[in-house]
Amino acid sequence: MVDFGEKVRALREARGLSQVQFAELLGVTKGMISAYETSVRMPSYKVLIRIARLFNVSADYLLGLECKEGIDTSGLNARQKQLVVELVNELRRTK
Repeated sequence: MVDFGEKVRALREARGLSQVQFAELLGVTKGMISAYETSVRMPSYKVLIRIARLFNVSADYLLGLECKEGIDTSGLNARQKQLVVELVNELRRTK
């Protein structure tokens, strides 16, 4: 099972953010980011929500309560959203 710190580090690195950049986006120190990523500390609820929103994942995902990641489709019309669903379903079939 992947823990919170590993998930946050993986999401940060996938975005190409340094710990300093990530800290600035969240309004915390670089040391706090390091503590989160090594699971020495957990973020406050407020910071947890900021992290979830920044990476377009749920707080449940970050906390290990759900396995799936989400896709932010805000700003897309109904037809575009349907195309995203169809693409995801097609990709699942071709595994």
